[in-house]
Amino acid sequence: MKIYFSIICFSFLIFNSLNAQGLLGHKEQVFTKQDSLRGSITKERAWWDVKYYHLNVKVNPADSTISGSNTIKYLVLKEYNIMQIDLQNPMMISKVIQDGVALKYKREGNAFFIELITPQRTGSTKELTVFYEGKPKVAVNPPWDGGITWKKDKNGNPFIASSCQGLGASVWWPNKDHMYDEVESMLISVNVPKNLTDVSNGRLLSVNQMKDGTKTYNWFVSNPINNYGVNINIGDYVTFSEKYKGEKGDLDCTYYVLRNNLDKAKKQFHDVPRMLKAFEYWFGPYPFYEDSYKLVEAPYLGMEHQSSITYGNGFQNGYLGRDLSETGWGLKFDYIIIHESGHEWFANNITYKDIADMWIHESFTDYSESLFLEYYYGKEAGYSYVRGIRKNIENDKPIIGNYDVNNEGSSDMYYKGANILHTLRQIVNDDVKWRAILRGLNSTFYHQTVTTKQIEDYLSQQVGTELNPFFNQYLRDIRIPTLEYFFKENQLGYRWTNCVPDFNMPVKVTLNGQKELLKPKTEWMIIPVNTKNPKLEIDKNFYVAGFNVSE
Repeated sequence: MKIYFSIICFSFLIFNSLNAQGLLGHKEQVFTKQDSLRGSITKERAWWDVKYYHLNVKVNPADSTISGSNTIKYLVLKEYNIMQIDLQNPMMISKVIQDGVALKYKREGNAFFIELITPQRTGSTKELTVFYEGKPKVAVNPPWDGGITWKKDKNGNPFIASSCQGLGASVWWPNKDHMYDEVESMLISVNVPKNLTDVSNGRLLSVNQMKDGTKTYNWFVSNPINNYGVNINIGDYVTFSEKYKGEKGDLDCTYYVLRNNLDKAKKQFHDVPRMLKAFEYWFGPYPFYEDSYKLVEAPYLGMEHQSSITYGNGFQNGYLGRDLSETGWGLKFDYIIIHESGHEWFANNITYKDIADMWIHESFTDYSESLFLEYYYGKEAGYSYVRGIRKNIENDKPIIGNYDVNNEGSSDMYYKGANILHTLRQIVNDDVKWRAILRGLNSTFYHQTVTTKQIEDYLSQQVGTELNPFFNQYLRDIRIPTLEYFFKENQLGYRWTNCVPDFNMPVKVTLNGQKELLKPKTEWMIIPVNTKNPKLEIDKNFYVAGFNVSE
């Protein structure tokens, strides 16, 4: 028997097959009511559409507290009088005001249910203000374990930042904490000690000098923004800027770094205009010209906060100086600048409605790294990189998580997700069309929250073939599809195995030195082969395995 595939062996194929069939004792995850309150569109959420927030907070480094208010404007979609607002322990809501009247509310874990008095007429626009305070959860391992990071810079100044994807923005401010409903615009007012600067999303409108010697920074976001994309970054920042001449005109690019790192940043941040040029080519115009682009040094690795990308990669190329692909190509760019900025298109422009579909963010953005390389160094550079990151794939559980319980799928949404898209590109087999598909995604779903089905349907339509079996295999199954084949009496037999029942992906092969396109199914297919010593090689750009059963 002969098998070939760059990162697997036959025993691992068997393991995956058994595991996918539930034969290895996979422990089913248990969810709680709190998971449902966090992850589902509850009755107390569904009746209203958030339109505007004014988040007004005081950040006190001395005791690691945050206090303030969030004024919420909303459209009534259906008459109801109970509103769910989310704020996580140990943060506390102190009062809620509507039309000058203090409202009653009750808490159930991290969800507050507010009893509204004023009639909520369908089609009317209402407003209320939630006041809150407390010591928010400290981020232990940001950005993966979210919360607030309270650190000091080398000069002893406070260095503070938020990061909360998955965990939720309600870890530090009260809001409608579900991804399906993005606020349409937002004012963020952050009060900090006089020697510090706050950098948040959007454009800086003003800085108010307060009577107590503190300063309040007022930032306005004019585009829809997801909750976890809202951020605070507080430190002894210095700044520099440039204008990028992009597809929609001049884009303001502003950079904020700690005082001691200015010279390093001016050199390293040259990757920003390179990123913008490549990604506008592949994906279309930067989605937030009105709100500008900012890159902000943070006390953790980095995050895709909309128009306020955070950066902590040590002013070096690679991922903390490491090439994730081990091909050499991963050291040609600063991973955090390229990857996190790629999320402006896939995460901030096109946003999942449910975190179970987080692959929409991470698969496309991880794939964008190879497109960046292709743009500057040629197709084989990008191809080599995306193949190289396969070694990081675990195939531990499906990429799509469980819906309505705030549950993301496997971390394979990164490396495997990139290779799913790379494989799909081979099926398209037309680079002009492929680029049009990627740009079309960003125009079709511009500033929208979406589901996996919407993305699958769009891709099927644009590619011109039904891709449901393809996505069932790669997103909902952990097995690597295997092309089994044999040579016998001048014939080639082939089929897909280790796959979902209706898997029918075409695959490029080299057969006796000639490039061919096979269209296997799960049943054996036979074609003539006129040679005494036949040889078949699968195109290595397909994320599949090959198994010669005749040897």
